[in-house]
Formats: sequence, C-alpha cells, structure tokens
Amino acid sequence: MGRHPQRTPFYGALMLIGVMVSGLWVRDWPWLWLRVAGFVALFLVALAGFLMTFRDYS
Repeated sequence: MGRHPQRTPFYGALMLIGVMVSGLWVRDWPWLWLRVAGFVALFLVALAGFLMTFRDYS
C-alpha cells in the first residue's frame, strides 16, 4: 500500500466529519427538494467515508 497504510482510514474519517459539519449547513436550506438532494449526496459521501475508514476491520 505504500509508506502510509493508515492514510485511507484517515481520509475516510475526515470525510465523515465533513459530512456531519455539512449536514448542519444543509438542514437550513430553504427549499425542501434542495435539502433532500443535499442529504442524499451527503449520505453517499458518508457511505464512502465509512467504507474507507472501516475497510480493514473485518
């Protein structure tokens, strides 16, 4: 994997933290359809971050 094998889980954890912070911003959007689209996008990013963080802990 290279010289830093823990880099991928670290990036995944940063993605999860970013999703949590961004969710606070998305919830205040005025239009419901835009809020739903934002939360769906955040869910997909959170799923990718979760998989990156916990990929080696099976």
